[in-house]
Amino acid sequence: MFQRKMLTLTAAAALVCGTTVALTTTAAAGPDASVSNQLAERLRAAISAQDFKDVLDVTPPVSGVAARAARKVGAPEKYDVTTADVAARIAAAAEPKPLHQAPNLDAAVIELDDLGRPTAMADVLFSPRYPNGVVVPLSKSTLATDQVRYRWWDDDEWDANGGQGTRDVLAGREGASIDFSSPYPASVLKLMVGFGVLSLADQGRVSLDANYVYEPTVANASCGTASTKPIRQYFDEMITLSKNESTCALIKMLHDLGAWDQVNQGFVDLGLPTLMVTGTNPANGGRWIGANMSSIDTAKLLLLVNGGPGTLWTTTAGKRVTRDALSPSSRELFARTLADQGHNEMLSTTNWCGRGYPAPGIPQVTPKRWVDPATGHVTAGGAVYDRDTRPCDAAAEVTFAHKTGWVDTTGSDAGIVRSLPGAKNRHYVVAVFSNLGTDYVDVNRPADSPGTFPVLYTEKYGKLGKAIDGIVAGLRG
Repeated sequence: MFQRKMLTLTAAAALVCGTTVALTTTAAAGPDASVSNQLAERLRAAISAQDFKDVLDVTPPVSGVAARAARKVGAPEKYDVTTADVAARIAAAAEPKPLHQAPNLDAAVIELDDLGRPTAMADVLFSPRYPNGVVVPLSKSTLATDQVRYRWWDDDEWDANGGQGTRDVLAGREGASIDFSSPYPASVLKLMVGFGVLSLADQGRVSLDANYVYEPTVANASCGTASTKPIRQYFDEMITLSKNESTCALIKMLHDLGAWDQVNQGFVDLGLPTLMVTGTNPANGGRWIGANMSSIDTAKLLLLVNGGPGTLWTTTAGKRVTRDALSPSSRELFARTLADQGHNEMLSTTNWCGRGYPAPGIPQVTPKRWVDPATGHVTAGGAVYDRDTRPCDAAAEVTFAHKTGWVDTTGSDAGIVRSLPGAKNRHYVVAVFSNLGTDYVDVNRPADSPGTFPVLYTEKYGKLGKAIDGIVAGLRG
């Protein structure tokens, strides 16, 4: 059980400054200071209220370098695990232990008006250093911060070093007031790959309808074998099914074109410096561990994809960032593919509609593409869910165009939420990254039904998703 301590959250009061903006179609004046402060404090309280100390660790810390290495065999690659991997790891856990310290969690929410322009924003970090959460001060114009020293994720450092990493993500942040190790983004990194592919399509360097011949020259089990498909199909499978083989193909394609330096510099030029895909293997598109994402930069990337008019934010170099960073057709494809997500199981949990566990999350409508009209069950690729989603769809209040990600020490979800007709009005972007991945389970987790996809995350995520949706829905009365 980790120790809890009170923090002074003076940063919340200095979050942003600005004038009040209503949810209208008139010119937006940017994020509202008062509403942003409310959003930030309520988000911080919602995260703290999850009381993570009752989560169980199925691979608790062990002493000795050799013992830790044996426990984390294969961890340097960090790919999404298979159903069999999850079941085997949980079954092999001799004695799960209560979480020995607060998890690392990075959550951002950007409220939008009806046109998609930012009207309020919040970013909260939670870790052993900040066990009640700390509000990140964000600039009204840049929607960014220079007050966080981001560190690269390392499993062993989290276990043995109080959740603190040792390698800096960004240079020049050594004196920042907040020090935080960013959880590995897992398959949410596929948003960055997708953005890179669509950027090249906009430049005319690739055609989405052309075939790409994926021929890995070095074997990689997670990347699969050679394949030939339209680039559009690889893109769809990467986002909707989180298919690693398709992701490796697109990463290798970007290597073939010598484009990765350009893509990563593009994130910097857009004022998204924590977004990066580095160190991947040009021979097969594998080795993803060199990816990093902060929640606020991820939320801003989705803000761009969502496509509100005018200047969405201004970079520290003075560049005005608009939706035109992607063409209308690329934004439409990106948003539509995210809306077709097959894995609705983290911040939203409708794939398990009506089940006692996990708890309900964001009350989204389930994409019909994956739903059997006779049973209401979801089948997304090899993932089979055994619940009838139709009652939840009948009661749904929002759509959720999103991307999830999971590995042993990552749970992540980021997407765009819009209210359905007749529901309480809300429109926002949310991004959550944490190290509570498939190695962490709840005390009340039931056994998985044979032949169905396992619950990959602690249900704290679903509870947090529902809390965030309620917070945004109630911000303006």
